[in-house]
Amino acid sequence: MKKAHIVAAAIAAVLFVPATAQTGNSRPQPVVQPHVIPLPADKPYPGTIQLRVDATDVARGIYRVRQTIPVAKPGKLTLLYPEWLPGKHAPRGAIAEVAGFRATAGGKPLAWTRQPTDVYAFDIDVPAGVKSIDIAFEFLSPTRSSEGRIVVTPAMMNLQWEQVSFYPAGYFTRQIPVQLDVTLPNGWTGVAALDGLKVAGNRYSYAPTNYEALVDSPMFAGKHFRKWDLGHNVTLNVVADEAKYLEASPDHIARHAALVSEAVALFGTRPFDRYEFLLALTDELGGIGLEHHRSSENSRDPDYFTKWDENETARGLLPHELVHSWNGKYRRPEKLWTPDYRTPMQDNLLWVYEGQTSFWDLVLAGRSGMQSKEVILGEWAANAAFYSVQPGRAWRSVEDTTHDPIIAARKPRAFPSATRTEDYYNEGSLMWLEADMLIRTATRDRKSLDDFARIFFGGRDGDWGQKGYDFDEVVATLTAVHPHDWATFLRERMQVAGQPAPTGGIERAGYRLVWRDKPNAYDRERMSKSKNADLVHSLGLTIDRNGVAGSILWDGPAFRADIVNGTKIIAVDGMSYSRERIEAAIRAAADGKTPVRLIVERDGRYRTIEIAYHGGLRWPHLEKIGDGPDWIDRLLAPKRAL
Repeated sequence: MKKAHIVAAAIAAVLFVPATAQTGNSRPQPVVQPHVIPLPADKPYPGTIQLRVDATDVARGIYRVRQTIPVAKPGKLTLLYPEWLPGKHAPRGAIAEVAGFRATAGGKPLAWTRQPTDVYAFDIDVPAGVKSIDIAFEFLSPTRSSEGRIVVTPAMMNLQWEQVSFYPAGYFTRQIPVQLDVTLPNGWTGVAALDGLKVAGNRYSYAPTNYEALVDSPMFAGKHFRKWDLGHNVTLNVVADEAKYLEASPDHIARHAALVSEAVALFGTRPFDRYEFLLALTDELGGIGLEHHRSSENSRDPDYFTKWDENETARGLLPHELVHSWNGKYRRPEKLWTPDYRTPMQDNLLWVYEGQTSFWDLVLAGRSGMQSKEVILGEWAANAAFYSVQPGRAWRSVEDTTHDPIIAARKPRAFPSATRTEDYYNEGSLMWLEADMLIRTATRDRKSLDDFARIFFGGRDGDWGQKGYDFDEVVATLTAVHPHDWATFLRERMQVAGQPAPTGGIERAGYRLVWRDKPNAYDRERMSKSKNADLVHSLGLTIDRNGVAGSILWDGPAFRADIVNGTKIIAVDGMSYSRERIEAAIRAAADGKTPVRLIVERDGRYRTIEIAYHGGLRWPHLEKIGDGPDWIDRLLAPKRAL
């Protein structure tokens, strides 16, 4: 180092003072934020809110809203837009779609401000002598999927009242009365699980209800509509893109009716006075499967009925949402029930709420004939197989994935097998299969998880209130059915990371997970419907109908070849990509010498790659072993009176 440089370095060393020693710099202190939103209290709201929704602008997907809100005294009134939404288990309120908000009293404008520490809270200055205020706004629903879920099309709409209403802070939502009027396009039919309906032309008016029940009772409406009585005060209400898709056969409806009968036979009582399946058969409305106490929002492809035999895997949605009336709505984790839609939810027990529902939806689909045993076994095989190779299990428990609705809001991820996603659904299902088989085999089929369901989810017929539960009650009820160390059983499988693949229930049922070069019934139909190639257990990726790679398995063959989500497979062995060609290349590579040769493109850059994978095509199956009882047959045996 030159002398000049040495001197400069010495001066710099003297002048440099660590930030921790610079006491002369400005150092702010946090501004104390006062609590300015009243906490919810279990007391009646003074008056009934009038909610008017004009839903006739289907061309632009705009809802025009008017609310008249009684007020008891002058001063600041805080209105809240719903943020934490039941069934979504997360803060997903659509506040960004609210436009043109204005408040008036007696026709005169009122000042309002949004709270900067809670953007869902609007403060309105109420003058002395005012008995009610009016608010008006537009809800600008998405018109393309890149903007969010589409809820309005030229043929149908999905009206969710939390998107088109505000409610006053300081009260349990069940204590806030609301009277709803909604105006639909001419000639449309609307259905919601609300009482006291009066129809005048295209205006639907309902009797007053409480805000909690309102939010839990969405509407489907459309120009092409049919309904069927399924028994037990349950109705199947269907809207479709075109009238031709409403042609259901008597057998199709009989299976849906059998589903309802099987659910009632399982749980013993009904936690509703009536129940409305809301089903949209559509390519245009955004997809949905969302539970409510007396209804559910569901969407399937338009050909749900007209190509019945090609849609077996799609028939698991309605069983899932129906079960939620018992598991999730009537009985729900005590920390998932909240008094309003601002209080954060705690999702830890979703492996009961969603996981056991995912078990029962398969069981009830099998018992009712909605799905075949082969498809059900295929779904369990697909899930168990994925968890057998999922690297994210090493660091993250199933229970930790219950926070994913809040953490990730189901956004796409680069390597989901490494981060895990909402595994409490499918791994929960496999865990509850193991619990059932443990009880069933130990008691020689005298007891099963059916007994748990009847005790835990049963109640007074027609009671559509809510009852909370915690981990200890789950353990106590399982123990009452069959003595076992259930606390350890559940904690190890749900709350501890690094667990082996969840195949215990499969093995107790007398089956084993095996690999074959043909897909199982579940994977076969799923790939046929989506036109994709599920090659996770061979090349470690899926490829969609356009040749685009996704679901890259962490440290799998595709990962090691630097293929990431969004990479397009252009060619296989010098020929344009097709599913048939890539499967043929994988078969050829099983000779142990030939690589899988691909040309791939990403962001305009092309590469030729060779993947040294020689394991052949692999899809999971469940295979019966031994000549003992087929416990899966016993699990899926109908319980209704035939």
